[in-house]
Order: sequence, then structure tokens, then C-alpha cells
Amino acid sequence: MAYLELNNIYKTYGKGTNATEVLSNINLHIEEGEFVAIVGFSGSGKTTLVNLINGLLKPTSGEVLFKGQPVIDTSHERGVIFQNYSLLPWLTVYQNISVAVKETFPKESKQFRDTRVKKYIEMVNLTPAIHKRPGELSGGMRQRVSIARALAMDPEMIIMDEPLGALDALTRGNLQDEILSIWDENKRTALLITNDVDEGIYMADRIIPLRPGPNATLGPEFKINIDRPRDKTLLNDDPEFKKTRNDIIEYLMEIGQERTTTSATEYILPELEPRHFD
Repeated sequence: MAYLELNNIYKTYGKGTNATEVLSNINLHIEEGEFVAIVGFSGSGKTTLVNLINGLLKPTSGEVLFKGQPVIDTSHERGVIFQNYSLLPWLTVYQNISVAVKETFPKESKQFRDTRVKKYIEMVNLTPAIHKRPGELSGGMRQRVSIARALAMDPEMIIMDEPLGALDALTRGNLQDEILSIWDENKRTALLITNDVDEGIYMADRIIPLRPGPNATLGPEFKINIDRPRDKTLLNDDPEFKKTRNDIIEYLMEIGQERTTTSATEYILPELEPRHFD
């Protein structure tokens, strides 16, 4: 039994002649402690997939299982890091995280919760900004708050919905390393949704493309046979990195061309341009 299972998932929006099947026959098994990345086209249904896993949506048919039990609602066991931060603008860094910790640990002492909040603020290097509000923070700092909030709730699985997509390259690279460091420390099961092939290869154990919809479905998996910890400065010259990257890009370009010849819908490819890690 896998830690997370998506079995024959279909998701349709609308009814009758207005019905659109966004996801079709999705099957995904993730083992405990595994780091999986799903890479796909813009508008292919990646966020719908995240919301099904987190319990915010219910599948039209099929089942989502977490530790063998059906996912029927949201749960602190599955922490989500969103792309848009989702912070309360009137609360400070400390207060944004404290609200989540208090909800997760309502029976614990105030001292326990205070220590936990400060621990995760320190973990993402935001102690100097602990009393600042989101409007006083950069985009990268807001995303750090979002990461700290999710981790402070002690989830058994971390689900990341393109959390770094809106950041500059330097901040994005730094947060990739921070997320990996935290993941390596406690080996929480992790699912990363991304449109960046290089990011997926650097962070994950395997990458699974999401073919563009409507009727989006998962493609073949690509295992990342690169030892951890991975060194960004060495990846550019790593033959396994080059081969894996080329294989994924060729596959994505192939299915992209298939879709443009059979559909009037225009799809935006994931980030495929060659770029070097700094």
C-alpha cells in the first residue's frame, strides 16, 4: 500500500453540454518519504490535482487514499504551500504562523506553541522580520512565511503548488535549497507541482508529466538517478542530468505538438529553455 494513492481519478466541471472533463484516468502512487514532482503545461489541471489530494475538491469518480484511508476533507496531515502565499495581511509573520499552530495544537500550552512558531521562523531565516506584516516583506520572504506556516503544522506530507514560480531566479534557488534541507531533515513525503523541468530534476526522486487537457492524464515517469545531496554547480556537466532533462523535454514537446495539431487550444509549454544553475 502506497502512502498516497490516486486510483482512476476523473474530474469534471459543469453539467450536461457544459461539462468539461479536466482530469481523466489519473493513477498515481507515492511512497512514504518519497519526493515526487509533477511537471505540466499551464492550464493542464495541476492545481485541480492538488486540490483533490488536499481534500478541497472531490473527484467525479475514482478515489484518493492517504495512508489507506479515503481523502474526504482537508487535514493538517497534508500541508500545502501555495504559489500566492495566502497570508493574512493584517497579521505579522509571527501571528500568521501562530494562527496555524494554534489550530493544529489547540490542547498544547502557550509556551509550546510559542516555541514552535519561533523555531520555524528561525528555520526559514526570518527571525529579524518576525513582527513585520506581509506588506513589508519581499515576495521571497512571504513565501518563506508560507513554507514555515505549512511545516509548523507538522504535516505528514508536504504538497507544493508551484510555490516558487513567481520568484526571481536567485530567491527561487535559495528556497529550493531550504525546502530540500528541511525535507532531508525529517523525510516528509513531498509532492511538488512545477512548470520548471530543471527544478523538478534538482529536487525530486522522480518526475511525472501531466499531459495537457481537457482530459489531462499523467504520462510516463522519469526516475532521477542522481545521488543526493545534489550540487547545482556540478549538475550542468552531469551526463545523467543532461540525459534526463533531454528525455523529459522531448516528451513534453512531442505531446505539445500533438495537442496543437488536434485542438484549437493554445498550450504554454513548461520552462524548457536550457539554463545553467548558478
